[in-house]
Amino acid sequence: MNTLFIFGMGYTASHLARRLCEQGWQVHGTGRGGDVDFADGSAVHAALASATHILSSVPPDRATGADPVLAAYVDALRAAPARWIGYLSSTGVYGDARGAWVDEGAIVGTGRRNARTQADLDWQALDPPGDTHVRVLRLPGIYGPGRSALDRVREGSGKRIDLPDQVFSRVHVDDIAGGVIASFAGPPGVYNLSDDLPCSQNRVIEAACRLLGAPLPPMQTLEQANLSPMALGFYAENRRVANGKAKRLLGWELRYPDYEAGLAGILAGEHEHPLENIRSA
Repeated sequence: MNTLFIFGMGYTASHLARRLCEQGWQVHGTGRGGDVDFADGSAVHAALASATHILSSVPPDRATGADPVLAAYVDALRAAPARWIGYLSSTGVYGDARGAWVDEGAIVGTGRRNARTQADLDWQALDPPGDTHVRVLRLPGIYGPGRSALDRVREGSGKRIDLPDQVFSRVHVDDIAGGVIASFAGPPGVYNLSDDLPCSQNRVIEAACRLLGAPLPPMQTLEQANLSPMALGFYAENRRVANGKAKRLLGWELRYPDYEAGLAGILAGEHEHPLENIRSA
C-alpha cells in the first residue's frame, strides 16, 4: 500500500491528504491536521521508515531562518526508503522580476525570501549523487474553498490597489494536489505549479464581486489600504510564473487554468456541499 508521510498538514497538505485517502492511500503527518507529534522523534522516525512517499510543507522558521524539518530529521530523510520525497516551496524565491516571466531556470535568492530560497536549495541537495528522489514544487499565491477572494469580498476585506502594472501568479489548491500527484511518476527536479493567467489582484477581486453580485471596493493607494507586512511583501514583487515544465514533464493538467474558473468552481462547490465547505473553511 502507498503511504504518504507529511510534515506540516496545514491547508494545502490536508487537501492533498484527503484526495489521496479517497484513492486508498494511507496518510500520516505532523501539524494540526496530523496524527504524529513533530517533537516525538521515535514516532517520526518510525513513520519515515514505513513511508513510500514523504512531503514537507513546513516553511522556514521565522525567528531562525532554518528549515525545521531538515534541522531535526535530515539524516532520517536521507536514510528513508521512500521512493519519492517532495518539498512545497514558493515562487517567492525568484524575487522581483518587474512583471517578466520566470521559469525554473531563473535566478533565485534575489528577493525577500532568503530563508525560503536556502530551504529550497537544501531540499534539492538532499539527494546524494546518483539518487533521484526529490521534487521541489514552487507555489505562488494559493487559494481554494474557504480561502479565496470570495471570502474577502464577503468579509468586506477585499481591496483594490492602484498599482496598474502589478502582476501576480496564483494556483488553486486542487491543482497543487494534482501537481504533487503527477510528480509521483515524473522525473525529479524543480517545478513551478501556477495557473495559466497571471494578473493583478484587482482583477480577481472584481471577478469575485461579479460572481457574488457585490459592489466593487474603492481603488486605494498602498498607504490607504493599510495592508499587513505580509501583504505588503507580495506587492513589493512583480512577476509572471511559467508552468510549462510541469505540463511537459509531469503531464500536469490544470482543473482551474485561471482565476475565473477557480472562483466559479469554489462557488459551485459551496452551493453543492454547503456544510462540507463550512467545515473545511
